[in-house]
Amino acid sequence: MGGTDVTDGWDWRQPGGTPAPAGRPAPGSPPYDAGGGTTSPWWSDALADPWRDPYAPAAVVVPAAPGGGGEPEPVTDPDAPGRPKLRQLLLIPLITALLAGALGGALGYAFAVRGSAGGVALGARPADPPALAQRKPESLAGVAEKVLPSVVTVRVSSLGGISEGSGFIVSADGHVVTNDHVVSGGTGKASVIFNDGTSALGTVVGQDPESDIAVIKVSRTGLKPVEFGDSDALAVGDPVLAIGSPLSLANTVTAGIVSALDRTMQAGEPGGPVRYYAAIQTDAAVNHGNSGGPLVDAAGRVVGVNSTIKSLVADGQEAGNIGLAFAIPINQAKRVTQDIIGTGKARRTVIGAQVGGIGVASGAGVRLNAVEPSGPAAAAGLKAGDVILRLNGRPMTEPTDLVALVRKYAPGSVVTVEYRRGSTRQNASVTLAADAK
Repeated sequence: MGGTDVTDGWDWRQPGGTPAPAGRPAPGSPPYDAGGGTTSPWWSDALADPWRDPYAPAAVVVPAAPGGGGEPEPVTDPDAPGRPKLRQLLLIPLITALLAGALGGALGYAFAVRGSAGGVALGARPADPPALAQRKPESLAGVAEKVLPSVVTVRVSSLGGISEGSGFIVSADGHVVTNDHVVSGGTGKASVIFNDGTSALGTVVGQDPESDIAVIKVSRTGLKPVEFGDSDALAVGDPVLAIGSPLSLANTVTAGIVSALDRTMQAGEPGGPVRYYAAIQTDAAVNHGNSGGPLVDAAGRVVGVNSTIKSLVADGQEAGNIGLAFAIPINQAKRVTQDIIGTGKARRTVIGAQVGGIGVASGAGVRLNAVEPSGPAAAAGLKAGDVILRLNGRPMTEPTDLVALVRKYAPGSVVTVEYRRGSTRQNASVTLAADAK
């Protein structure tokens, strides 16, 4: 081919046409300019050389900084991974736990929805309980909760077997009130079972058959006594609760109202003492075993001692509740209890006269057969043959009425007696006294 023959060197020419020195410069030798002098070692215009092979790589050498200095200070890349800090170590498990909890809740909800999808939703949505279901202290449930810890079951062994009744704690040191007919015929010992199921042996402190009240003492302290109410403040229609162990069912609570007041009662077993008291009549369910238990008002205060019931069964048959129950007024029972604890026996309130029969016509009062010369009736001016019409406004229709109502009051009480002598009616104030027995 025509042209310049390239054998062992390059034909170097400068732009002006002057041939460059023949021969390839040795590697590492400095380039030369057209005038034969040595050019700059960096040959900074090499890239602008028109004769430069366009396909040859170009190398631009940057001179090193003058020596003599120390090692350069290392530069840290801020984006490079480093050792995690304590806060990062704490955040990682916290975030993991939150994510796991959220995932678990979502899965649980999903499974619950899926599980109930094929079932039937029972009941209405939850709502606040009504006022009657909130068991406030003044509710029947609240009253029962208050009184139950003070109610006991009384069991007495006798020749006829086991007699069982109820009772209630009247002092923190262990005095318990029950009916006389619960402990009568026993050995003077009684087993007292408390509300929590524990029991203790008790001793009969004293009893009053005519008022049907007895007191037992157990060797236990720290007991919760009942709160006493005022039986004279009761009114017909007041709500009451009867608590006890009917038919050996301990801690039974029944509710009713006061059906009548001063319902004069004459009770007693054949051959035994006759009991007189002006009772509180109630329709609360009372059965065998409730005897001696408390009758409480709507505030949880004891207003009576459950004692007897009326029934339609024949003599010798087991009587059951027909809504006619009678309780000894607590004002009378409390007075008798205090007498028994203090002296071992109770005082009996008397008017100092003997009642012989009814007046001229039925319901026209009760006639005095005899009047004790130094008794309360004689001191008030009453005489034999007088007919008592009313005692403190309560009509007298049967001889039992006068005896029962007199014993309701404490000795020393002053009562107003309306009586008839001949064809005239008069009033007298009688100061009742205690029997000399």
